[in-house]
Amino acid sequence: MSRKEDLRVKDVPDIVLDPSSKKRYARGRFLGKGGFAKCYELTDMDTKQIYAGKIVAKSLLTKQHQRDKMTQEINIHRSLQHKHIVGFHGFFEDSENVYILLELCRRRSLMELHKRRRAITEPECRYFVRQVVLACDYLHKRRIIHRDLKLGNLFINEEMEIKIGDFGLATKLDYEGERKRTLCGTPNYIAPEILGKKGHSYEVDSWSLGCIVYTLLVGKPPFETSCLKETYVRIKRNEYHIPSSKVAPKARGLIQRLLQADPTQRPTMEQVLADEFFTSGFLPSALPTSCLTMAPRFDQLKPADRETAIRKPLLELNTDGMGRTLAMMKRDADGAANGDGDGERPESGKRFENEDPSDCYISELFVQLTTLMATRPGDKAAISDDDCEDPAAVPIYWVSKWVDYSDKYGLGYQLCDNSVGVLFNDSTRLILTNCGENIQYIERDGTEHFHTLKVFPEGLSKKVTLLKYFRNYMNEHLLKAGANMIPREGDEMIRLPFLKTWFRTRSAIVLHLSNGTLQINFFQDHTKIILCPLMSAVTYIDEKRNFRTFRMNLIEKYGCCKELASRLRYARTMVERLHTSKSGSARIKAVA
Repeated sequence: MSRKEDLRVKDVPDIVLDPSSKKRYARGRFLGKGGFAKCYELTDMDTKQIYAGKIVAKSLLTKQHQRDKMTQEINIHRSLQHKHIVGFHGFFEDSENVYILLELCRRRSLMELHKRRRAITEPECRYFVRQVVLACDYLHKRRIIHRDLKLGNLFINEEMEIKIGDFGLATKLDYEGERKRTLCGTPNYIAPEILGKKGHSYEVDSWSLGCIVYTLLVGKPPFETSCLKETYVRIKRNEYHIPSSKVAPKARGLIQRLLQADPTQRPTMEQVLADEFFTSGFLPSALPTSCLTMAPRFDQLKPADRETAIRKPLLELNTDGMGRTLAMMKRDADGAANGDGDGERPESGKRFENEDPSDCYISELFVQLTTLMATRPGDKAAISDDDCEDPAAVPIYWVSKWVDYSDKYGLGYQLCDNSVGVLFNDSTRLILTNCGENIQYIERDGTEHFHTLKVFPEGLSKKVTLLKYFRNYMNEHLLKAGANMIPREGDEMIRLPFLKTWFRTRSAIVLHLSNGTLQINFFQDHTKIILCPLMSAVTYIDEKRNFRTFRMNLIEKYGCCKELASRLRYARTMVERLHTSKSGSARIKAVA
């Protein structure tokens, strides 16, 4: 949406009134914008139920076909009720806007997970895609074709469950055998029969599903090029390559069946559910929130699965199905060797190598900040920060508390989910997850071991005692920055980012996590910035503890307030210091 178009969307009032029912809704957090709509949290002031409010300005619905399209979207979506479809809770309009009340999916979508993780593990892919297939099967049995299945339309709720949303391009067949001829869809996911205008039906959703499976496992869409025309040519010719180093045989077979050029040869959703990819591989019953940014561990299974799982070697569960560990998968994806992939020790402390790039994306962040600061964003401060805001890029983890005891032991910290970690002076790390039961020990070389707080090697006794001391001190004496994350089912598979590097200056403390997140806490005014190179975004926590996230490319375009610009300038200097540091130390010498 251009800036000119965006101005046509009127500011949403603090209190929204449904003229028919007289219900009142309090406008809450901005959730994002796209197409013709802006989205906010809307809270029913009577029941306190919170919805995702999709708001469309009537000024953008002046043509009949636009109004018809909106009506069709509402009619289709309101007729649906399925566990894996975004819930529809009503709609109304006033003199300015149309308001659609939808289920709130707090964990955004698979698109954000994809950007942070790139390629994901096969068990995760199986977990997510199966839920998409169940929802599509439900749609198809009601003669509905979604026609815009893509990562950005596969939303994730608090329980890490998939919810298909955005029915703006969906259509309903009037009779079995009908073929639709509308040219629609998203370039990387669009089926060849749509491009060829030959008439299409349910099979276009199967095609899009194949693109989704490929993208999740490989890390990029199968037909993607830098040129839209070339992408369409490849789709029409069915030209794509499945890297054998990243995709196991059963997953490869499913992708090939879904991406058949002839739509009649593609499997139905029922047939997909029966595919070997789903029936023979490990399927988690739940996933931890941490998998939004870190690959989970699969050595801990649900109790119901324990009898079966205990006979399987750990390697089989912590791999992609071809005996490749998480470390090996990431090494293939990033082109960097990070360890030997040892993941099969069956003792109580399971281990596998840290799979992040050696500099944890500092090089990438340095380039982003250098490019951004060259545009002098603070000189454009007359333009509203709203233009740059993107809540979808909010960081998954940040440091909410810290205590420096490095003169003796190390730096203790608490993450926003209440997990606690210590970076010891010997460059080892110890993390206690938010459930208070599982600990994660990281050696100097990045090798990870998993134990419990009750069962761990005797050699870790002193460090576990210190970890408890840091935890108790922070709980008793320090305020927390940011919101809580709630423990939930699936968290026994949690892997957390750890503190990679830190240093203090006279002005701030700089904290760099292993998932690439860089945080700077300023001492004088207690403001903070959290930078994410994978999302190319910055979160600014101001003096009043307001928490807002901005995309760097939009700051380049529109500018930002001078306060944020000055902190970004400081961040670039600090990142340059990290970028050029050759010490490899977990703590860089304190600087001015």
